[in-house]
Amino acid sequence: MAYRRIALRNMKEGLGSMTSSTPTARLAYVELPVTDSEASAVFFETAFGWNLTRFGPSYAGTMGQGTDLGLDADKAEATAAPLAGILVEDLEAALAAVQAAGGEISKPIFAFPGGRRFHFREPGGNELSVFVEEND
Repeated sequence: MAYRRIALRNMKEGLGSMTSSTPTARLAYVELPVTDSEASAVFFETAFGWNLTRFGPSYAGTMGQGTDLGLDADKAEATAAPLAGILVEDLEAALAAVQAAGGEISKPIFAFPGGRRFHFREPGGNELSVFVEEND
């Protein structure tokens, strides 16, 4: 319990366990698998006043609102559980760091509207993504 308090205090003070060899990163995106992205987008807009951009018939997401939310209704692409996205400055360095730390790459680097990303599983089995923002 004391460890959690110390970790939370350190995070608030910006004293996390990042080392100089670790890419600067922050949790910036959570993607939810949904059955109908339009219905879910309307729900979040109505319930919370969020603006969601439609990226096609099966994907919508917030942009630039802190930690953003994505809604994925593409059954072939959606993950089984919520997918956290970690924003980094150097995607290739982050890929190397994830692999060196024992992460298993579940989707190699690919482009998406607004950037590039890859997915990985950490040793506990959770799938996460790491991405960079790129303006065309």
